[in-house]
Amino acid sequence: MSEAPLHLAGVPAAPVPASRAALRSALPFLIGVPLLLVADLLVPAGSYTLRVLYDVGVAIILAVSLNIVNGFTGQFSIGHAGFMAVGAYGAAYLTLAHRSWALAHGHSIGAFEGQAVFTLALLSGGAMAALAGALVGIPSLRLKGDYLAIVTLGFGEIIRVIIEQTEALGAQTGLTDIPPYANLFWIYFWVLVTVLVARRLQASSHGRALLAIREDEIAAEAMGVDTTAYKVRAFVIAAFFAGIAGGLFGHHLTTLGPRSFTFVKSFEVVVMVVLGGLGSISGSILAAMVLTVLPEALRSFDRYRMSLYALLLISLMLTRPSGLFGSREIWQLRRPRRAP
Repeated sequence: MSEAPLHLAGVPAAPVPASRAALRSALPFLIGVPLLLVADLLVPAGSYTLRVLYDVGVAIILAVSLNIVNGFTGQFSIGHAGFMAVGAYGAAYLTLAHRSWALAHGHSIGAFEGQAVFTLALLSGGAMAALAGALVGIPSLRLKGDYLAIVTLGFGEIIRVIIEQTEALGAQTGLTDIPPYANLFWIYFWVLVTVLVARRLQASSHGRALLAIREDEIAAEAMGVDTTAYKVRAFVIAAFFAGIAGGLFGHHLTTLGPRSFTFVKSFEVVVMVVLGGLGSISGSILAAMVLTVLPEALRSFDRYRMSLYALLLISLMLTRPSGLFGSREIWQLRRPRRAP
């Protein structure tokens, strides 16, 4: 009689070597970064396709990050445009300040220096948005349902009004002539980072705590989960990536105005999350792509474009009330075969 395998005979399986675990973690970047560099070279600069790809990338970051709060944690935040605005204006202000300093000192900004400044400005804008997320989340995430939605909506409007009244940020005119540092590589590099962070978070013990809060917050508290602390952390992570999306948005559009960050923008992101499926990362990605490309694809219908867009949305929600993928991912949709 053959001996049982070691892991079946009561002996624990050997742990995965640290080098293999590190390679597995770095593999998406080892594959993704070269592909992004090639794509950045192949897509014609200044083309209409490139602009649409920029918008799709920013939309994916916004939808996946909001899904961490609305999907994983089961909260209802509708103020994501406010965090996007904080990151956008924070990053743009820093890059404009650096360019003003360079002009005042007769300093020529090289390509490497520009990208380094842009990276620091982008991270600073994300950090500002994360701080704003903490300031809003700590007092408000003890609320639930409609009350939380009202607080986050109010925060987004407060941010917009503050920007409109601040001369240093261009007031109602906004900021113009922002350096066009964002390109296809940078936008989709941050898409990759956002998706990987969301996926790793979903599969971690922290993510399981968030899912427990979504399913039954009272039961999660009874099991010892600090629900408020977990919700604030999710809120801060989502706000950070919303700030990153805002920084990328400003540096590819090269202009920023308060009207780009109204509550309508927040609702657009919420629709992406709901349409894709609450808790589904791949669903948020697909919904962000569809809802960004669809209005552009319907431009030939002229004045009926937005009516057709609304009808398509209604039909999708009627046929798929739980979203395109529900709470599952695209690779989980295949049904298991029945036993003979």
